[in-house]
Amino acid sequence: MANILLLANINCDRILQLDKPLQTGGRFHYQDGGLRLGGGGANTGLGLVWAKHNVSLVSEVGSDDIGDWILAKASTLGLDCRLVHRFSGNTCEMLLVMTPDGERTIIRPQRPIFDLPAAPNWRQWDAFYINSSANGAERWAQDALATNPDCIVVAQLAKDQRQRPCQVLIASITDMQGRCNQDPWQFAQTIAGNALKHFIVTDGDNGAIVYSADGQQHVPAVLAEVVDTTGAGDAFAAGVIHGLCQNRPITAAMQEGALWASFAVSTQSSIPGDKLQNYLA
Repeated sequence: MANILLLANINCDRILQLDKPLQTGGRFHYQDGGLRLGGGGANTGLGLVWAKHNVSLVSEVGSDDIGDWILAKASTLGLDCRLVHRFSGNTCEMLLVMTPDGERTIIRPQRPIFDLPAAPNWRQWDAFYINSSANGAERWAQDALATNPDCIVVAQLAKDQRQRPCQVLIASITDMQGRCNQDPWQFAQTIAGNALKHFIVTDGDNGAIVYSADGQQHVPAVLAEVVDTTGAGDAFAAGVIHGLCQNRPITAAMQEGALWASFAVSTQSSIPGDKLQNYLA
């Protein structure tokens, strides 16, 4: 059991089920799939809770009914939300437009700027995961690396070129398109710094490649029937974090991540479903 701190968004997702794939200029019918808990904080955190870790979430939601609903739902499912900030304003729904083939398009509101407070005491944390554009994330990561060598710092590659000091950097192949015109390991070092040990690039059914100073290794995907791809990358990251907290080698941690991702895509939700929960039980 590890103490894991997640810096990630937590959302109220509204699901719109379309009758056919999206195309420019098209007309579509939809079914309202209702509201569900989502966001990287929930999608990554709940699997780690089910794996018996203590998981605390750093995020922000509005001071409104939707914000209340998000925190109540997440807390009931086992996430420690005492570090979630409440901003003055409404928590807008995140729209997830789902097509019959399981693919999704995300339409989200502009979030208010989230300024992180002073960094926590990193001695109490075994792992720190960053999947947020909050101001101060770089400072927190640097502080964690400097003050607690035993704290595993894992980060998702940001959508822009902001720094992500960490030991393990994760990106998807689509995140890399048009951004990496050099050796992947060298690219990752410009983002993560000298503490970097592993750079993982996922590629859906093709599996994932991990780069390091010693070369690269491929880990195959665990194939599954695709129902909903939302949250698959978050589930993969959670499985990797779980494996690393158990002191597994990076490829074994990635194999765990691939298994968790296969459960995610075969579940009609963004948060982990019964298949992962039963596996962990």
